[in-house]
Amino acid sequence: MTKKEIYRAIALVLKRGNFILGPKVRELERKIARYVNRSYAVAVGSGTDALHLALRAEGLGKGDAVITTPYSFFATAEAISLTGARPIFIDIDLTSYNLDSQQLAEWAKRECSVRRGKLIHKKTGLLIKAIIPVHLFGQCAPMKEILEFARTHSLTVIEDAAQSIGAKQRIKGKWWKAGGIGEIGCFSFYPTKNLWAFGDGGMIVTSDKEIYRRLRLLHNHGMGKKNIHFSLGWNSRLDEIQAAIILVNFKHLKTRNKRRREIYLFYNERLKDKVIIPQVLPFNRSVFNQYVIRTPERDALRLFLKKKGIATEIYYPLPLHLQPCYKNLGYRLGDFPMAEKASRESLALPIDPALTEEEIEYIVSAIEDFFG
Repeated sequence: MTKKEIYRAIALVLKRGNFILGPKVRELERKIARYVNRSYAVAVGSGTDALHLALRAEGLGKGDAVITTPYSFFATAEAISLTGARPIFIDIDLTSYNLDSQQLAEWAKRECSVRRGKLIHKKTGLLIKAIIPVHLFGQCAPMKEILEFARTHSLTVIEDAAQSIGAKQRIKGKWWKAGGIGEIGCFSFYPTKNLWAFGDGGMIVTSDKEIYRRLRLLHNHGMGKKNIHFSLGWNSRLDEIQAAIILVNFKHLKTRNKRRREIYLFYNERLKDKVIIPQVLPFNRSVFNQYVIRTPERDALRLFLKKKGIATEIYYPLPLHLQPCYKNLGYRLGDFPMAEKASRESLALPIDPALTEEEIEYIVSAIEDFFG
């Protein structure tokens, strides 16, 4: 039983008394790196820290710009802004809710110039140095096209795989795991994720030895040897208890992801004539972190389900380009119609692998009752 396994793992950490940068953290780093076929991994304090430190390790800062999606959790854009760089948004594909690679290519032709192989944003004059594709709701963004775009314009690809550990994408006949496709991959172990801790936690993976060296410094006050600091840094260390909990859950990740897929298939079959159901693109294997439907009657449906004791969530009620703190970027309502439509119509249904057949049936029956 997972609960007993977790209690035993916590008890062992308490007995050893090694709470920071201990053996469980190192074991987790090795296992996650191996899992996504990367050479190195650095455990950090959160998924937000993972993105922020990845950008810092790549030298991003004031005068730079980073491309990403307007339809994601705030941390994606926040991490960019914290470095002093500017987020530049590209609209999404409504089928997958991920960044639309065709719109990306069209935007670059329209809004950018190329100088010495570098991409320059005409409006701001900023050098675009990186792109952060978000693998939203458990499904990978179109990485083949994004990688080709990045190589053409000398951009670093930093994957936001916070919601998608274990997800796969087929590129040129080979299956790649989320986080192990670009130069750097970032994960979150927040309690709502498929691989979770009892609080915050994150991981950065890479096969670039120099980036790994920088990350080792950045996540621990720039300290290379005890009390010897080679740079400024942050206090962003995954603690030993959280690592022990994640290691227990890691053993069950495959089984739980399989159960999420079963729930997804059941929902799709029963709801396909009632709402717009989520689709997995042919070249993807999703891990279904969220099951997100769309309907113009979203708010009424959510209230109806709430009265029946069914919890739902809206991901995300206000897209990033319309957040109050980003007013200075100059975006307006209507700039990204697909992201805005998703924000108005999307609703996440329960998809926890612990749901019973009776509970799933109750949820589906309630939605059927609403639509009549």
